[in-house]
Amino acid sequence: MQQTLRIKQLLLIVLLFLPGMSILFGQGTEIDFVEFELDNGLHVILHQDNTTPIVVTNIMYHVGSKNEDPSRTGFAHFFEHLMFEGSENIGRGELDQYVESAGGTLNAYTSFDVTNYYLLLPSNQLELGLWIESERLMHARVDSVGIRTQKDVVIEEKKQAIDNRPYGSLLSETLKRAYSEHPYRWHILGDEDHIRYAENHEFEEFHEMFYVPNNAVLVIAGDIEIDETRDLVQAWFGEIPRGEKEIYRPDIAEPAREQEIRDTIFDNIQLPLVVQAYNIPARGTTDYYAVEMLGALLSRGQSSRLHRRLVDEQQIALQVMAMPLGLEDPGLSLIYAFPNMGIDPRDLEDAVDRELEDVRNNLISMNEMEKLRNQFESQFVNSNTTMASRASSLATFHTLFNDAGRINTEIDRYMEVTREDILGAAQKYFIPENRVVLYFLPHSP
Repeated sequence: MQQTLRIKQLLLIVLLFLPGMSILFGQGTEIDFVEFELDNGLHVILHQDNTTPIVVTNIMYHVGSKNEDPSRTGFAHFFEHLMFEGSENIGRGELDQYVESAGGTLNAYTSFDVTNYYLLLPSNQLELGLWIESERLMHARVDSVGIRTQKDVVIEEKKQAIDNRPYGSLLSETLKRAYSEHPYRWHILGDEDHIRYAENHEFEEFHEMFYVPNNAVLVIAGDIEIDETRDLVQAWFGEIPRGEKEIYRPDIAEPAREQEIRDTIFDNIQLPLVVQAYNIPARGTTDYYAVEMLGALLSRGQSSRLHRRLVDEQQIALQVMAMPLGLEDPGLSLIYAFPNMGIDPRDLEDAVDRELEDVRNNLISMNEMEKLRNQFESQFVNSNTTMASRASSLATFHTLFNDAGRINTEIDRYMEVTREDILGAAQKYFIPENRVVLYFLPHSP
């Protein structure tokens, strides 16, 4: 029972820190929207759905951990926190109160590629949401008090999430071996010393570069009228000045891996863990969809290959999971496997390798291909049922691909994947020389 609980906790950790991973978006009917751009460069997307009296204001900034200075990592995540400090016209600690008093909720997340903020409000409070986001964009409180406060917060968060949690270092240990040059090589939470010793002007400069209208997309979704909302957006955001600095976009190609990297990490854990990380193409590329479908073939559900053969039939694994880390630049596909009691981790790894060898050498069956298509189509139909998820999807597709319309067409790219495409992806990417293998082992007693 405790073993299962710890495994679920690990999976939660993994999902928590993979905000960039690919998720299918959409619903059964096409999502209509209009989009336009203000003179200051702010891109605006409006999605009208008057079925429920709620509205979401979602603003996404095209800045994530990959935009950071290698000597100042963690800045993107730091600003996710700092932006809740208030503004010139919103007192410290009052932002949450405004939203909650109006019957709304708010949240944010940081990924390797973007930082996203959203407010969910009753539709009669739309202007409250627009005021708050315009204040954060134009008058954010980036001062010594807020910086000092949030330094303590994010450093403590890193300690709790990574340093003091079993398997907490899993992602950071994997990334720093999987990438030698690309800025994906550091964790989204960054290095606590980089945050601790950064001076105020460094945070101010980061804010001035990235938190500008021409580096953001604003999505308003829900119970709105398009023309009226367009006018409100112009009124609240039109006078905010365009950013003057050139926005840093890393143009670093990770060198092709030529040989396997293998290492052992001893941690304060009770169960061993085998990790394999394969370098894969960027999200949105043709091969990426085949890679994601291959991951589903291997581990989605109890009838998946790895679960059926390693957990149910051979009983050498407690749990196995494969997932792509779909990113704006080339990412990783991760396989996690917990050995059953008394099973040598190397024996489990060999069993995983045999399954990968099978998909490299043989076409998957027609039944498996049909099942994959049904799984992805079902996920497409059932996703984006909430206003918040639609708003986030529209923002993501615009930010990463300059094409919000992919919210309606992304499923087509999966449906076009063939058995031959999956075979080709397995042969090209899921090979030993293109991977990092880590054994997480308990400290010796």
